[in-house]
Amino acid sequence: MLNFPYIAYPPRARSKPIVRRILILGVFCAALCIPVGARADPANTEATYQDIEQTLGNVPSFLRRFPKAALPGAWAEVKALQFSDETALPPKAKALISLAVSAQIPCQYCIWEDTESAKRAGATEDEINEAIAISALTRHWSTVFNGMQLDLEAFKTELGGDPQAQQPAN
Repeated sequence: MLNFPYIAYPPRARSKPIVRRILILGVFCAALCIPVGARADPANTEATYQDIEQTLGNVPSFLRRFPKAALPGAWAEVKALQFSDETALPPKAKALISLAVSAQIPCQYCIWEDTESAKRAGATEDEINEAIAISALTRHWSTVFNGMQLDLEAFKTELGGDPQAQQPAN
């Protein structure tokens, strides 16, 4: 069961399936941030397995296969961002964003889990379909803009933006 960076969370009583589904993308993304020379601490890894089991009801096989050096940090990131009720985005928004990204990657595991998470968070079929359509629209126009090699500063000026505004780091 998979779920990724923008997942929805149902009431606590039903949160175990959601947690399970959210894990994969978050865990894999977090692993990319782990220094190459990191070494697994058996005590920390075992504590992480115990926390996963307490949270999900079991330790999914993909997490047992995940690099032990990366697991504690990846799990902490998933819990802090995906499972936390104290983030800026509500669960439904996280799930719909994740679904839109999953459709673009594409990731069949993520699409399935993110769709289920969105439904559990209260998203309607119309909201789910619109999130997917918006992701397609964004990719479409990105293809047009990049293919035409538009001048970014001119583009910003034409659309009323500040051409000198700092760009996000790539």
